Amino acid sequence: MDQELYSKERSASLDLLLRFQRLLVSKLYPADCVGQVPNTYSPDLLGVGSLLKKYTALLCTHIGDILPVATSIACTSHRHFAEVSCVVDGDLTGILLPELVVSVVLLLSKNAGLMQEAGAIPLLAGLLEHLDRFNHLAPGKERDDNEDLAWPGIMGSFFTGQSCRNNEEVTLIRKADLENHNKDGGFWTVIDGKVYDIKDFQTQSLTGSSIL
Repeated sequence: MDQELYSKERSASLDLLLRFQRLLVSKLYPADCVGQVPNTYSPDLLGVGSLLKKYTALLCTHIGDILPVATSIACTSHRHFAEVSCVVDGDLTGILLPELVVSVVLLLSKNAGLMQEAGAIPLLAGLLEHLDRFNHLAPGKERDDNEDLAWPGIMGSFFTGQSCRNNEEVTLIRKADLENHNKDGGFWTVIDGKVYDIKDFQTQSLTGSSIL
């Protein structure tokens, strides 16, 4: 019910596919059956598992066709990446796939044997390369990776008091220095008394230099 607002923005066919996907998952979700023999499944349950595999195969085929095209367009510029991302986010890739992956992981944790019988997981694994290529085009991806790698060190220095010693080495930049630097083509700005170099961000920003 919380997603009712978003469902109104989806097409009727896409909304129907999402409901069908949820129905499959609900049928496969294990009930607490007392006395059931482990690793034995009813024909109906196996049939639903087979249907999930066929559904996943069709979905992966569509996404496998869409993502390479999206990647080829998105690699043109950061603006193209933003536009393509909005399109992909409203397509099967952004609506059906994330929920399907979470549902499959949930079902795998509840009943690994049944999911192995269904055979849907290897089909999803085939999309990893396409998704990885597209995600690598995201603006700031390298910066985010570096920040993720540096994060423990930053937090470690914070708790060990290293940040206090680093503050002693901060360079004092005068207003004239900032103005001269920006006249030479740099892009320094002052926020709360601290000088930030946003030259690299200027080339990646989708808002344009005027707003910056």
